[in-house]
Amino acid sequence: MAEIEDAIERADREAFTRQPPKTLKGQIGYLLKQLKTTRAVAEEIGVSQRSVERYRKGERKHPPKAIADRIDDAVRRRWQPQVRKRRQKQAATATGITVETRARFGYTAPIGTTDDGRFRRLTVHLPPQFAQRLFNAREAGASDQQMRQIIAEGLKEIYFQDGGARAMGLSDVTLNDIDYLDLDY
Repeated sequence: MAEIEDAIERADREAFTRQPPKTLKGQIGYLLKQLKTTRAVAEEIGVSQRSVERYRKGERKHPPKAIADRIDDAVRRRWQPQVRKRRQKQAATATGITVETRARFGYTAPIGTTDDGRFRRLTVHLPPQFAQRLFNAREAGASDQQMRQIIAEGLKEIYFQDGGARAMGLSDVTLNDIDYLDLDY
């Protein structure tokens, strides 16, 4: 599963200053503006070119749910890219990122202390450098596991070690069995 990728997408959608088109005709019109041809739109959403033309003209108003969902996803992925970039840049340079999760955390600790993993519900604000690393990894096509590791390192430093004030022997925090994960920036 791609929990981290989904969480970033949700956080991006919250940044919209205007809502994307809601009608089928409006959504197809927007995709045509972005992709330029009915053929490109048809390939993007997995229908025939003629179907796209029918949707655009309003001859067909109610596509099957799976196709309607693909159209909506295609619109939302392209909607307000400058707003998304501006919010991500701000998070990566100034404000940081807030992680809210319920997951099983495991870690390696010194002998004599407990290292049993257990479920924890955390809401932790990570500094900008972790947001920058997360966005860079996403752009580079990192796997969900690699992005999890970046978040786990941030939680280790900020939550478990309290910025260097405690648990200095703690190493290798892992984020497993994610119940839910939400990001805000």
